[in-house]
Amino acid sequence: MTDVEAPTVLVRTEYSLGRISLNRPRAINALDLEMIRRITAALEVWRDDPDIQTVLIDGEGERGLCAGGDVRALYDQIVGGHPEAIAEFFRAEYAMNALIAEYPKPVVAFADGITMGGGIGLAGHAAVRVVTERSKLAMPETRIGFTPDVGGTWLLGRAPGRLGEYFGLTGASMGGADAVEMRFADHFVPSDRLDALREALAYRADPGTPNELVLLFDETPEPSQLPAAREWIDEAFSAPTVGEIADRLRRSEAPDAAAALAALEELAPTGLAVTLDAVREARAMSGIREALEGEYRRVMWFGTHHPDLVEGIRAQLVDKDRQPKWQPATIAELPDDAGADARAYVPELALF
Repeated sequence: MTDVEAPTVLVRTEYSLGRISLNRPRAINALDLEMIRRITAALEVWRDDPDIQTVLIDGEGERGLCAGGDVRALYDQIVGGHPEAIAEFFRAEYAMNALIAEYPKPVVAFADGITMGGGIGLAGHAAVRVVTERSKLAMPETRIGFTPDVGGTWLLGRAPGRLGEYFGLTGASMGGADAVEMRFADHFVPSDRLDALREALAYRADPGTPNELVLLFDETPEPSQLPAAREWIDEAFSAPTVGEIADRLRRSEAPDAAAALAALEELAPTGLAVTLDAVREARAMSGIREALEGEYRRVMWFGTHHPDLVEGIRAQLVDKDRQPKWQPATIAELPDDAGADARAYVPELALF
């Protein structure tokens, strides 16, 4: 069987374990609509199947669980003037995210390797979230003039201090230890032990819960450097606006503050403002569905009303000139409450 013929999601059962494996390794298992539907269908079937006690989500290949969603297809839909297709994709994906978060049986996710964007939507809401020494987690949407979604704002809003604002705005990557510190993951398991853990999840009856079972394979990673960085991150990223965050970074004497400022100055100012607003809104929310609804308003606003998303995808993935022309071009040009229009937008189709 060739790669073209192979299903992009492998669904099978092993004793009491339902396994969902993303199978687009050449694309680092990037999600398209058909994959989302296959994952959702499997979860719906197993929800009421008494023979399935646990679900495992992982990815084929050595590079990662999932690099995100198919943003090139999103570009084509926007440029082609198909807002209904944009809504169809996000409504299906967010319903899947909510299903994972609310699933009545334990969902275990292996966020091994690259796990970004849509990959966070798969792994970040599972009941048992496993990372490894190869893990590289991020919500990098601001790099394409966009904003974190798939429930990412819910996770960012619950990170310690202002780390959520820092990672949400800069799109910086977390290693495995960082992901545990950020509360994006629960356990650190060396990658060479994942096969044994998969087998144990399927066939081992003792201990009785997946969380307790994973503890048998869990190891303590090298400590994250994030606690040591909290002082300057919290000081800068607690500022009320993107402009004031930039000013505080400019004045900071912390060695890494200049790099954070340089990152922000390359990104879409509107995307930064919308993201800051979204993370802070999600921090006060009561649950994942409310956060997804807030994200849906914003992504549909970008998809139908603001040029930066198309421009960001063009610069990164279409023309690949890495020279996006943002509107506005600089943080200093942002209007007051630059996230207001996206926050207030009402999509034609409701999310739920």
